[in-house]
Amino acid sequence: MGKAYLEPGDVAKLEDAAQYLRDRLLIRLLFHLGCRVSEALALRLKDIDIRRGTVTIEHLKSRIQLSCPGCSARLGKAHRYCPGCGQPVEKAVAQEREHHRYRTLPVDKTTLSLLKEYLGRGGAVERNGEKCLFDLRRNRAWQIVTECAERAGLPRLVNAESGKTHNVSPHRLRDAFAVHAVKADDSGDGLRLLQEHLGHRSIVTTMKYRKVSGEEQKEWYRRLWNGGKANG
Repeated sequence: MGKAYLEPGDVAKLEDAAQYLRDRLLIRLLFHLGCRVSEALALRLKDIDIRRGTVTIEHLKSRIQLSCPGCSARLGKAHRYCPGCGQPVEKAVAQEREHHRYRTLPVDKTTLSLLKEYLGRGGAVERNGEKCLFDLRRNRAWQIVTECAERAGLPRLVNAESGKTHNVSPHRLRDAFAVHAVKADDSGDGLRLLQEHLGHRSIVTTMKYRKVSGEEQKEWYRRLWNGGKANG
């Protein structure tokens, strides 16, 4: 069975395989912050506090909200009658609402130093009237990580549940951060802190990393046991 997630040593190889300072910084942010690739690419200079060593992540999601055309009461998809006025609902009014959520994450000294070097070399770019850290599209960021993994000779990763293999991608760096955080502290408080750090709405989403970590440990014990039996 192949590896389910990247080890810190694998991430170091990814960084070493980066051909540009920008790409190395992207890899470090994805792993050491555990952020989504969309969040890393959306970082603005005003989101970065060099003095405090923090980065503020803005997570924007659009949600469709249904309401009664008669009394404007909120409706669920399964509602056939309005809970407000009791009238049958034939056609609900759909409104798109944007939800902004923020979280402030600590930046380790090495990443902070790399960030200073990148900005000192004029790495920031102007986009939509704001100074942004990267001028990359999502597909280009995926390509950068995948190409670095190929140059570093890293194997494809195995999904612990489905058994399918996947290329090393930006999201696998976020996964690696989460799994190693769980291995360091899988208590209830530790998982809640990780939930906040990753920006998960539900603790159930965070809990999946405990399962991945557990599957990897079981595989390690199986190898150890089989090796012990073979040597015996």
